[in-house]
Amino acid sequence: MGDIGALLHGIRPHVTATTVRQWSRISVAMVAMTGRVTMRGIARWAGTGGRYRPSQRFFSTVIPWGILFGACCRRHVHCPGDSYLVAGAAGIVTKAGKCTPGLDRFLARLYGKPVPGLAFCTRSLVRVQARRSFPRRVEQGVRTDEEKAASQAQAAAKQPQAPGTKRRPGRPQGSPNRPQAPVTLTPELGRLTALLTTVLHLSATGLSVTSLGLAGPFGNHNALHRARQCGLHRMSKLRCDAALSFPSVGPYAGRGPRRPYGDQVEDDNLLEQYGAENNVEGHIKTQMYQMQRLHKELAQPLPVVISVKTNLRPQARAHVGLCSSALALA
Repeated sequence: MGDIGALLHGIRPHVTATTVRQWSRISVAMVAMTGRVTMRGIARWAGTGGRYRPSQRFFSTVIPWGILFGACCRRHVHCPGDSYLVAGAAGIVTKAGKCTPGLDRFLARLYGKPVPGLAFCTRSLVRVQARRSFPRRVEQGVRTDEEKAASQAQAAAKQPQAPGTKRRPGRPQGSPNRPQAPVTLTPELGRLTALLTTVLHLSATGLSVTSLGLAGPFGNHNALHRARQCGLHRMSKLRCDAALSFPSVGPYAGRGPRRPYGDQVEDDNLLEQYGAENNVEGHIKTQMYQMQRLHKELAQPLPVVISVKTNLRPQARAHVGLCSSALALA
């Protein structure tokens, strides 16, 4: 109890003493209780002064979470000389019913299909030397009617067409060249920009935030362009079917522009000259490959690290790709 009170001492200038007292008792209850956290469970575990009505009043109080996260980081996290990066991910909490604000169907990776629930977007400050993450902002993702209509139109466009409506192969006559740099910023990326601006604004003076780590759904050109607009380098996990290519090294055909893209990168044909690390632990063999590769949807080459793990017993292989927009990154 005393340790939690000491941690909450730094936020007293921003909230009332009543809120700090309720917060300390509710925190003890949430740490001690097991199972799903509910209001009734908090009231049973909080003890004196933490009954149902005081807990309900606490959760109905408007609290400046962004300011509080910034104060806690300055007091307990900030270490001069260390490097920091901002990491972001989206989470889904399953929820039944029809009246909860923001309730919709979202793609849950654990289930492998869209499920009814609530979506939350979290942004954290990662201290690289200590390998620790500190949450800075959590926001609920609510889809508007325009986003729902756009997603339905996109899904309808991906439906297979009738055999008679399939267009001829090749580039349509008269179609202009499309630059790769300008992108269409979706509403989801607009919310991402607002979160990034808030996080960078609340960061304490002296924090050298240079990179942005995003989950797999943001491993695309739109997120890269938005991160560069905020002055950050994007780091993310690539999709398992990302079409990375080697630069073309074949002879010139004698007509037209030179072919920029060569063979695609596959985990089975990676060259040993790109190997950076090999490690064997038990029956698991890990091979690391580091290279700069091209992608047709990105205007610049990407530094890519591919980790290939092999189970030596059944000879099963799996690979994971990581990329960044910082070309000079080790």
